Amino acid sequence: MEFIPKPPAFEDIGDDARRQYIDARATFEALEAAQAHADAVRGGMYWKTQGRADYLVRTSARNAQKSLGPRSAETEAIHASFVQRKAAVESRVKELSAALARHQRMNRALFVGRVSTIVIDLLQILQHSGIAEHFTVVGTHALYAYEAAAGVRVESAAVATRDVDLLWDTRKRFKLATQLKRLDSSMLALLRKVDKTFELKLDQIYTAVNSSGFEVDILRREAQEQDPHPVRLTESEEDFWVVQAPNAEQLVSAPRFSSVVVGTTGHMARMNTVHPLAFVAFKRWLAARPDRDPLKRSRDQLQADTVARLVDEYLPQLKAPAA
Repeated sequence: MEFIPKPPAFEDIGDDARRQYIDARATFEALEAAQAHADAVRGGMYWKTQGRADYLVRTSARNAQKSLGPRSAETEAIHASFVQRKAAVESRVKELSAALARHQRMNRALFVGRVSTIVIDLLQILQHSGIAEHFTVVGTHALYAYEAAAGVRVESAAVATRDVDLLWDTRKRFKLATQLKRLDSSMLALLRKVDKTFELKLDQIYTAVNSSGFEVDILRREAQEQDPHPVRLTESEEDFWVVQAPNAEQLVSAPRFSSVVVGTTGHMARMNTVHPLAFVAFKRWLAARPDRDPLKRSRDQLQADTVARLVDEYLPQLKAPAA
């Protein structure tokens, strides 16, 4: 008998939790913007005496130096503006960080979030390392981004999982390699900052697993003409090789969707995933494959139906053709 999944169920998080999420998200996004401004004034600016003249020198966060010219009315104005802007931005980041810490405590008190701590920590380290743009959360965990945007919770059966799938766009491989080299790190080393017990599986070297059995998979589209294959994320011998995922080109080419998600501890992170309608289309394609594991097929169908109904009932603005 063919398995017919029951209609997806949603749980309203309640007015108090909804208001708290809206306020916390606004603070989180304000802090994101402030940190972007802070990045623009990283490093410093000082006067350096050479011979009988003073020269204005701009230093980067990596201590690279660039002379902006001898002291003049123009360079003095540049220096004053920089110092004022840097102080203002740093003050704003400090104030917003304190406000976010308060919101995180309220998130926890009101049970706003339910994303596992390890996923929040993973998303945060990708962001802080400057490589979040290279990875897209696909698979089950994407539902957390959709439900956060909708202000509801989907039934547990649809989101229960012990792994997270990160889709990597091989077209941007050189940019990722450059950033990881600048950090003097590998992807596995970054994961170990989240949990030091992460190790690559010996028989599945695109998967890292920790001592609790939580897995991180790195996926890519099937190799095309300009794609290297096989490919490892970095030159480190102890790093991920990336697995080809059937029809992943559909996800690589899909419009992006981003949402602020909340963990069980109240901490927050930005999750970048694919447009909900692209998720639905991909999951329905998976469920229709004759070689798909029957247990996974029923779950694919449940997730597709869940997200489709979520869009219909709570996110109708997303029903326009994804482009």
